[in-house]
Amino acid sequence: MTVVAKLGSSIVADGAGALRSAVLDSVCGQVAELHQGGENVVLVTSGAIARGMRLLELERRPSAIDEMQAASAVGQGSLFRAYEERLDARDVHAAQVLLTSFDMSARMHYLNARQTLRRLLDWRVVPVVNENDTTATDEITFGDNDFLSAQVAMLLEARLLVLLTDTPGLHTADPRTSSEAELVEEVKSFGELQRYEIGDETSAFGSGGMRSKVAAAEMASAAGIPVVVCDGTEPGSLAAAARGERVGTRFAPHPERTPSFKLWLRYAKPSRGRIVVDEGAARVLCERGSSLLPVGITDVEGEFAAGDAIEVVCDSEVVGKGIVNYSAAELGRIKGLKSAQVLERMPNASEEAVHRDYFVLT
Repeated sequence: MTVVAKLGSSIVADGAGALRSAVLDSVCGQVAELHQGGENVVLVTSGAIARGMRLLELERRPSAIDEMQAASAVGQGSLFRAYEERLDARDVHAAQVLLTSFDMSARMHYLNARQTLRRLLDWRVVPVVNENDTTATDEITFGDNDFLSAQVAMLLEARLLVLLTDTPGLHTADPRTSSEAELVEEVKSFGELQRYEIGDETSAFGSGGMRSKVAAAEMASAAGIPVVVCDGTEPGSLAAAARGERVGTRFAPHPERTPSFKLWLRYAKPSRGRIVVDEGAARVLCERGSSLLPVGITDVEGEFAAGDAIEVVCDSEVVGKGIVNYSAAELGRIKGLKSAQVLERMPNASEEAVHRDYFVLT
């Protein structure tokens, strides 16, 4: 069984960008304890940009992509060594694994990442995972690695995801601005969250905030993985969460686990366009789990190719997401047509615009 633990920038670095050595000592000690007890542990870490800023003596977090990439390139090696040295001192081997959003969105890359991580765990190595900021093409994408940690947990079918931050957990309001804010010890249903004020505020070096942690928890929960958000600066918090003790905020797993392919489709593969459908098509997709046929399509939005992911929309509301069998131009020619009419125009065409096995409700 595997525990995935994510360390946010506020855990890794202090307000001046210096490594929080005592916190890293504590976390790595807990990782070694779990590892020596037979548990597989994966660390997902933020902090490369913060570390690079410190080494370069930059006063503010860069905002331009190339500057963030350069700062990350400077800081990444130093950050990994901080984990490697601490784990090695406790007779635990570590491996650096850098991933991009493309590695998660391309199915073959996704499966290869899973195979590599599983091999490392088979070899009793602790993977230290971070986003490969230096090769991200348009933005630093994973929200302070909260989403990345959820992706890794789902990819490995982890038994637990622990998000270590600098607050005790989710509160009913922002505890930094409200004296009436109370810790939420357990979230059994994500519908409960509408009652709470969940903020986006981050540290000087981070890009996440509690909202991205809640979103990551919702992703992992859909895969049947419980999530704990807790204070990583509190000694023993990771080990306590792994033992099932009450610490921070626990998000219960969804009772019905979604298949891994559909989780990948829902959360990892980006949509390239939209297909607008009528109410009848939306109803059979939702109620019967049927495939989407061209006859139910009323409009096509965006430019996409066969094999891309698209959103299916009805009355401006997203119904689901699927892998499309036609390009946007092809669908534009056959939308609204019955199957026999489609085959007359395109004899070798697929009957389904989106097959039910490659569609997931959202």
